[in-house]
Amino acid sequence: MLLAAILANLLVVLTVAVAAILHAVDPDLYYAAAQEDRYLEWLTFWAFAVAALLFVRNAIDERRRAEGLPWFAIGLAAFCAFVALEEISWGQRLAGYRPPDYFLERNYQQEFNLHNVVATDLRMAAMQIVLLGYGVLLSALSLLRAVRDWFLRLRIVASPPPLIPAFVAMSAVYAWYPLDYTGEWVECAMGLAFLSIAALTGDRRDPSRRLGTTALAAGALAGVTVLLLALVHGQAAGRSDMARREIALLVEDFAGPKLHTRCGIHKRLYTFMREYNQTHLVRGRFASHLRELDSAERANYLLDPWNSPYWVRHKCGDGKRVAFVYSLGPNRRRDSDEWAILGDDIGDYFISD
Repeated sequence: MLLAAILANLLVVLTVAVAAILHAVDPDLYYAAAQEDRYLEWLTFWAFAVAALLFVRNAIDERRRAEGLPWFAIGLAAFCAFVALEEISWGQRLAGYRPPDYFLERNYQQEFNLHNVVATDLRMAAMQIVLLGYGVLLSALSLLRAVRDWFLRLRIVASPPPLIPAFVAMSAVYAWYPLDYTGEWVECAMGLAFLSIAALTGDRRDPSRRLGTTALAAGALAGVTVLLLALVHGQAAGRSDMARREIALLVEDFAGPKLHTRCGIHKRLYTFMREYNQTHLVRGRFASHLRELDSAERANYLLDPWNSPYWVRHKCGDGKRVAFVYSLGPNRRRDSDEWAILGDDIGDYFISD
């Protein structure tokens, strides 16, 4: 158990350490790694997904050993499955389906998930409740023999106490938030922590091997997923011409006198329209074209042909100024950087000095 606990803490600490090192050595790579549908997001998904499967297996084993419903293990499985599916927006970007209007209007990412509908403060508080409430407090209470016996009777599955340092570290980093996208790295670390809990609270025979095997499986599945998606999306570019025509119309809209941007903007078009009262976007050439094609919802919410948001970026510095509108393209992930449209992103410039 000691070796397994050390391995579990290392998985969490290394995730945070990799983020810090990557940001210091190559900020552009750090930025790219934290984008949607990259390895980090898929590792988070698979860590929680594999943890959910392990908790289900633990619940089945527990039910075979004793009478009664292993409700807490089932609850942990449901929690991990929910977080995994929220991480990938319930497959929205994979399938390219359009979310219901409620999410397009209220979710700032315009994706089909619940956590981005909730206010940021509440979302961060919920994260800390999980990290400190379950990962630290419940685990510390289990060190008391009377409480531990009570937990056993009630089938409560506490996190193993040796994992307390990992949960404290995640909570501290998340509260500090020293870098952009810190939350993405902490979510990945939390996924690996729950994977560790599932491995260490199940079959106690050789827990270090069980944890090592499942962690490697999650990492391998994440890598395979990224490669497969690159192949699939690379062949599914039939809507690219449509996106290019729409981008041209958006550029015409921005080149006219009724739309205004400024340096430092990088937002989804729908968010940009609402925050800066740029309502001409839903009345201009782009929106009119889509309504003629009977695509009023895409016009209203400024979505690309893959039902993902169009973006606008306006960047100034070092004596130059660039502004462009773009789609994340067939792979539905950002390949562009601050100054240029790159990869399979589809876009065009309306300012280029």
